[in-house]
Amino acid sequence: MSSATIDTVPTTEQIAAAWQRELPGARTESIEVITPLWRVAKFLSDERQRTLARLDIDESTLDLLSTLRRAGTPYQLTTRQLTARSLVTAGAISQRLARAETAGLITREPTTASRRGILVTLTRKGHELIERIVRDLLDYETSLTERLTADQRIALADGLRCLAAVVRPGHPI
Repeated sequence: MSSATIDTVPTTEQIAAAWQRELPGARTESIEVITPLWRVAKFLSDERQRTLARLDIDESTLDLLSTLRRAGTPYQLTTRQLTARSLVTAGAISQRLARAETAGLITREPTTASRRGILVTLTRKGHELIERIVRDLLDYETSLTERLTADQRIALADGLRCLAAVVRPGHPI
């Protein structure tokens, strides 16, 4: 085998053909969908990590502040609402809140509706930070998809929604 072959990322067709050769009868039709998704997901994850590092924010703080900002004025949610809108546990939310409060990005206070409830509010500093970060992040991530036509973006988004509904019913993408 030449070094060019070793160093070249195989196409989905090459991967499927290799499995058909090595495991005759194995079902390989998913390779043309799953393998590109994994590759794109890996690339996008790595790019997001690099972008967030450049913007000096971690992913968990971005998620917390984004969730509060998207809630609209007055940019408040209870800890229960934050947990429901996130893909993490209540314990993880608690850790995120502690870090964000120490950084002056949020405040926490008891809710008037319940003695045990905690109301989390985005501070002015948190609001300014998340607006700057999200604008920069969305601009960059839009640049990654702008070579697709509007019809291609719509078709891709529809296809991904359909796939998500099949593999994770009840979990929107």
